[in-house]
Amino acid sequence: MSDRDPITGPIPVSIDITPTAVVLDMTALTQLVVADVVEALLDPSSTELWDRLHELADTERTPVEGRLLTEELVGDLAERSSSRVPLYGHAARVLAERLLRMSGPRPVPSQREAGAA
Repeated sequence: MSDRDPITGPIPVSIDITPTAVVLDMTALTQLVVADVVEALLDPSSTELWDRLHELADTERTPVEGRLLTEELVGDLAERSSSRVPLYGHAARVLAERLLRMSGPRPVPSQREAGAA
């Protein structure tokens, strides 16, 4: 298993490194959250969220009113969206070990000299 292989589970987690960080790629979680939001907006038992979304499209609002209404809708949709990543069995240990290995000291890339570009 290489460091580039995703940690398996219902929501796979891939890890990448940049010169300054360890980056968790949680594309599967993003897709799950988007699906939750769409499901909440299309819920046939209540059109409240759908109606609020369309109210935000009203261009007569002041920027402050629009921002506050947007923040409220985002908060309500976030409450209905997935936010937890289950790691079963050995997957949690694999993630922890890989994060420790990848976040360890590594050389910092040197800056190019002036005019070298």
